[in-house]
Amino acid sequence: MDLATLLGLLGGLAIVAMAMLLGGSIAMFVDVPSILIVFVGTILVALMKFSLGQFLGAGKVATKAFMFKLDKPEELIESVVELADAARKGGLLSLEGKEIPNQFLAKGIQLLIDGHDADVVRSLMSKDKNLAVERHSQGAAVFGAMGDVAPAMGMIGTLVGLVAMLSNMDDPKSIGPAMAVALLTTLYGAMLANMVAIPIADKLKLRMSEEERIKSMVIDALLAIQAGQNPRVIETMLRTYLPEGKRQVAEEAA
Repeated sequence: MDLATLLGLLGGLAIVAMAMLLGGSIAMFVDVPSILIVFVGTILVALMKFSLGQFLGAGKVATKAFMFKLDKPEELIESVVELADAARKGGLLSLEGKEIPNQFLAKGIQLLIDGHDADVVRSLMSKDKNLAVERHSQGAAVFGAMGDVAPAMGMIGTLVGLVAMLSNMDDPKSIGPAMAVALLTTLYGAMLANMVAIPIADKLKLRMSEEERIKSMVIDALLAIQAGQNPRVIETMLRTYLPEGKRQVAEEAA
């Protein structure tokens, strides 16, 4: 569970809800026509920009903004060094049956055990990495599109409300509901875009970057193991993927 995403979303909504309560009542900020225009309208307009499969797939990808477990690079490097040491002493076949928690690394090790050459290993693993990046990218694009559309739908709702209000100026009772639609659609559009869609899109881009970095590191590790490089050389090479601070800590620990 990503606490930063969860706390940010719930905290932001809580602050807005508190402001509404202090201003009177949350009920006065609820308007069904405004909800339909902004939320349903945003979904339908965003759907026009993508295929149905891409749009529905974004919902599954979005869960990675909240629940996403990525192996720590430091721990992954330790596993790779152990595997490299075993392969150097007993050959690649000695890696058969080794317990490898990281699925991507396990898949690559199996390719090495099966005797595929470096070009095949690099091609297959890079394709796997690129497809994962593409899924994240499409999910981020869908939520980014919703972030762009939501304020515009809020403005459309505002114009609808203003037209309804101005066309019924002779009926004071109709002015209030029409004004509510005019103002609340703008509020809903801003909240949907800036508190939900855009943050999720940005978090998915971050996940994409993190996963791409880890998988690139694994591919380099696999090719180094296959080439029979010294485990310490492999470790030094893989540490370059760590942030500067963590890289120094790892070197001192070694």
